[in-house]
Amino acid sequence: MESTAPHTLALTVAYRGAAFSGFARQPDQLTVQGELEHALATVLHRPAETTCAGRTDAGVHARGQVVSFDVTASELDELDARDVNRERFASFRRSLNAITHEDISVRAVSQKEAGFSARFDATAREYRYFLAVDEVPPQFTRDFTWHVGHLDADAMRRASRCLIGEQDFKSFCRASSAVDKPTCRNLMEVEFEQTELCGENLLVVRVVGSSFLHSMVRTIVGTLVEVGRARRPEQWVAEALAACDRTAAGECAPAQGLVFWEVRYDG
Repeated sequence: MESTAPHTLALTVAYRGAAFSGFARQPDQLTVQGELEHALATVLHRPAETTCAGRTDAGVHARGQVVSFDVTASELDELDARDVNRERFASFRRSLNAITHEDISVRAVSQKEAGFSARFDATAREYRYFLAVDEVPPQFTRDFTWHVGHLDADAMRRASRCLIGEQDFKSFCRASSAVDKPTCRNLMEVEFEQTELCGENLLVVRVVGSSFLHSMVRTIVGTLVEVGRARRPEQWVAEALAACDRTAAGECAPAQGLVFWEVRYDG
């Protein structure tokens, strides 16, 4: 008799966010989750419910989103049978990529321990925000950057130090999402790297945390940009954090500059 215990697979997914109304499925809206679940249902010949490592807003991109879902033992055997003497799940990956929206790429498929959750088993999530810092607007990177012009990266780096650690980030999330909900999070790293792509100068803000509030990374970046433009003093960031009031911090940076970079799991 076939075992009824499910097996768990995980997809590593990249997508361009501009076409989608965010990751999470929504009625009558084009979403990343909706497209992935449609592709899975087509290949598996049944509905498939997925769990993601982190929901992204409309316009936000991803390089390493992780999505988990369950399959039966017979489904797993069938998927394995397609790739004898070849990379495991290669045919499954190609089938999914042939069906999903052109702005979504399934980069990898892997088997996890039964019951694995892309969301709840994650130990850290990394986002990267791309700032275009030339005087003139970018052309080659404009769909993936926020053009802000010259910034004092050293001042931003010093100002960001107060954000490291486990503390209340209520000032750095969408106010409506914080009502009657915990707003403490553990921010592990905030780093800055200057780079060049296609002749255009960028400042990359790398943010790593255990989890994030709604719009938290974008609000952190928008606040630090105010310091980098010398519109606010460095200590203002610490004052905004202590206020626990969304109006105390800076603007929410535009979605197109943010990339969900990767997810980390123990082991």
